[in-house]
Amino acid sequence: MSETNAPAAVRSIARVATPHASRYLQQLCKHFAHKLPVTFDEHHGAITFTIGEVRLDAREGVLEMHLTAPDAETMPQLQDVVWRHLVRFAFREELAADWQPA
Repeated sequence: MSETNAPAAVRSIARVATPHASRYLQQLCKHFAHKLPVTFDEHHGAITFTIGEVRLDAREGVLEMHLTAPDAETMPQLQDVVWRHLVRFAFREELAADWQPA
């Protein structure tokens, strides 16, 4: 069996406190659905980017964002794309995200 030098996928998670978690989940998914594969309902969403995948979970008072990138170099770009769009939709709120390895 030969070894492969393919990089392992990198995962990251952020939990964002907001009373509008479901609304933002749906806005993000609807926005990206115009150009990317997306599935969602009120509580769960998934977006497939060319640079990775995003899974969203809306719970009472919290939006969880689970990101999977092909490598550590791509993760910051994926985080930035998702975060910039979320902040744009939530312009009435001061949101904070603390990205953690998952």
